[in-house]
Amino acid sequence: MSAATTFLKPRLVNLGIFLFCAAMIAIALYMEQALLLEPCPLCIMQRVFFIAAGLVALVGAIHNPATRGRTVYGTLSALMALVGSGFAARQIYLQMLPADKVPVCEPSLSYMWEADFPLKRLVKALFYGDGSCAEITWRDPLFNFFTIPQLALLGFMMLIGVCLWQALRKS
Repeated sequence: MSAATTFLKPRLVNLGIFLFCAAMIAIALYMEQALLLEPCPLCIMQRVFFIAAGLVALVGAIHNPATRGRTVYGTLSALMALVGSGFAARQIYLQMLPADKVPVCEPSLSYMWEADFPLKRLVKALFYGDGSCAEITWRDPLFNFFTIPQLALLGFMMLIGVCLWQALRKS
């Protein structure tokens, strides 16, 4: 068995997907804790779906199913990444809006939770974002071009590609 064949075993691919998602979450936590960038509601939702995709892949790696199971796990991981990419795209859209079209900033999610805001308002902030999601607080240091949601969208797109390849491959 060649090294390439060993590397592309379904269990290792699922483990790689999980590790990629874990790395994305580790980077997000580093940015939050070390760089003191507070995540907006859409950032939090992107994290949720990186975690969901990673957990599905981890279960797939542990289970190591035959072809039908690989298809299920790959498709579920791709679906989680697709939903996450929607949240990243929404944030990119908000960041591209002219200043007069940006939604009003809401209180932080933790304040809304502690102050017993209506659940509907909390869910709306999570799914649609607010003015805080439109702020560009960081650009990549290498090119000074990409924003956090743009890099997250790129990560989700790569994840979708690998997950679909995993789901649709024959061996």
